[in-house]
Amino acid sequence: MATEQPRENRHDEIDAILERKDGVRETRDEADKYTVVGAVSRDTYANWLTPVEEHFVCHRNDIPDADADSWRVSLTGDLEGGYSLSELKGEFPTVAVAHTMECAGNGRGQHRPETGSVQWGNEAAGTAVWTGTPISSVLHDQLEDVADGTWLTAIGGDPSDGDDVFARSIPLSKALDDCILAHEMNGRPLPPEHGFPVRMIVPGWYGVNSVKWVEELRLMDTMVVENSLDRPGEHAYWQQKSYRIHPADVEPESNETVETGDTWEQLETGEPAHPYAFDQTVMSLIGAPNGESPVSVPDDGTVEITGVAWAGDDDVAGVEVSTDGGDTWDEAELFGPDYAGAWRLFRCGWDATPGTHVLASRATDERGRRQPMRISNPDAWRDALEDDEFPWNEGGYAANAVLPNAVEVDVESP
Repeated sequence: MATEQPRENRHDEIDAILERKDGVRETRDEADKYTVVGAVSRDTYANWLTPVEEHFVCHRNDIPDADADSWRVSLTGDLEGGYSLSELKGEFPTVAVAHTMECAGNGRGQHRPETGSVQWGNEAAGTAVWTGTPISSVLHDQLEDVADGTWLTAIGGDPSDGDDVFARSIPLSKALDDCILAHEMNGRPLPPEHGFPVRMIVPGWYGVNSVKWVEELRLMDTMVVENSLDRPGEHAYWQQKSYRIHPADVEPESNETVETGDTWEQLETGEPAHPYAFDQTVMSLIGAPNGESPVSVPDDGTVEITGVAWAGDDDVAGVEVSTDGGDTWDEAELFGPDYAGAWRLFRCGWDATPGTHVLASRATDERGRRQPMRISNPDAWRDALEDDEFPWNEGGYAANAVLPNAVEVDVESP
């Protein structure tokens, strides 16, 4: 189908982004269809706030030539009306939300054998402060007698070169809890590559759910399935086929609903059989030392290891750090800002000795779920989590293994 075809325009978009953002670089895309840039250095993960210049970008279709004055978000399905950008700004409250955005394919390039498409290492994550209008305020007057299990579908205005429509559904309960229609990023107007003029932000969930260039919000009894939207084209690809976790050579079945948006819980229970990439799995990254240059041991012999950890809708309960490739572990200290849906900083003192060392981190969430040590082989699938492995999957989604994200550091004598 059209979503599998190369897209020449992505190269122009990437070049333009790289001219504006010196903290990112192009990421390898085997399918030659996505506009993808990621953080250049691990230094990004030693800080709580990610500058726009270092924040990753990922999208499939061309960036629309949007005009802020004429852009309108339509309300459809069991909703009526719509709002311009100026009305969203002027007629409703404005809030700021801290959100760790992570591409569901972050870590795809760590799978062996490789999966197709974008070969992310660990560079597709960043935390920004998004400013905009609460979806709860926009929909407030139209939610009488709404049934439990209702879904909100966001549809992007990005032009497709095929017949697919970029649409993603999330539970209405999540949308009303903490989601916004954002028009600013880190206090600046939303950049085109991040969704200008309006982007839905779904805190704690994988980036694919935070639809860019939103032109329609549709209230539905189910998730988007084929032919569920009042428009031509293929509707369900991005919900029901892509961004599903499954072994090789499997065609996931469409589902009208799921019991939970917790990705890890879907993996553990097997319901549905092939999980959806919704809530982020527990994850951590060391930012400093970054492994790019040798570390000199200070006079007191202690090197500070700093990084970030996140767990989607859940809190991070703790982080451990290893300086010997995972053989032994020490508790790190959580510090800095503490906002739901955003990562936490962690630090740990290291009595460093000269030589080469492999530094690794592993986080545990408030439900006791800890990052697995490695990615499994393709045959493991459902048994992987029991063996302290994240299941290899054909799309390379939701990976959060410890060792593929370790960093090798050379320590010099004082």
